Parts: sequence; structure tokens; C-alpha cells
Amino acid sequence: MSARSNVAPSTITVDLVDGGIVVQYLDGREVFYHGPPEPVAESIKTPPGKDVHVLVTDPDGVEGVMTYVNDRDTHDDILEGTGVGRVMLSDDDEEVLFPGVTVMTDAYSIRVDADLSLVDGRVFVFAEDEMSEHAYELVAESEIDS
Repeated sequence: MSARSNVAPSTITVDLVDGGIVVQYLDGREVFYHGPPEPVAESIKTPPGKDVHVLVTDPDGVEGVMTYVNDRDTHDDILEGTGVGRVMLSDDDEEVLFPGVTVMTDAYSIRVDADLSLVDGRVFVFAEDEMSEHAYELVAESEIDS
């Protein structure tokens, strides 16, 4: 398999609907992330071995940037055509995806942290494979139901 590189994301269309989130790529294709996303206070460690996608939207949730973390399957030119970005992390690596949103490796998992005072929008994390799909929204601690 050839090496994969980091790819900068472009702004794509987002639609927050009942039951999930629709993301429309620049090439017109759409993907549906099942939800609704589970609210999690400012940080999430994904289940190990999952494909991790991070979506940061504008405040209205109508557009945003999507980044795949450690995706080794998608060719760079396909990502560039869809508007999806990619970041490749090594062991004990950390990367700022968007001001206020950081991803890092944590054993076989990916950890996503959000400083919501710096994010002017919403932060969603999707972790999936052939067996399961997980959807999270990173929110302020005060927004978590007790």
C-alpha cells in the first residue's frame, strides 16, 4: 500500500436532520452519519480500531470541514475531489485539525479534544467500522444532562 499524506479539507455542506447528519461532498455525493450524536463533554476517546471522522460546522450547522484521521484507504485525489481532509498521526502524535480542535493517538484509539471557547460552531466525531457506528458531539460540560 502506498503512503498516504495529510490533505487539507475544504468547506462542505452539512444538514443536521432527525436521526443523524447528512454531509454533501464537493462532488455532489452524500453520506449519512447515523445519530443523533451522543453529547460528550469536550473530549472523546474513540473505541479502538475504528475509522474516525471529525466534522466541525459553522454555528448554524449548514457547512463545515470534515477530516479523516489515519485513513489509509482513500487516495489523496479522491479526498481532494470530495473536500474531505485527512491527517495521519504516528504513535504519541498530536495535530490541531481546526482552531480549538485537537486529535491525538491514544494506544489503538483516537482522542479528540475541543476547546469550545475557540470553536465558533459544533464539533462532531464519528467512529465506525463494519460492525458498529458511533456518533458524538463535543459540548460544554454544562450542556450534559445530569
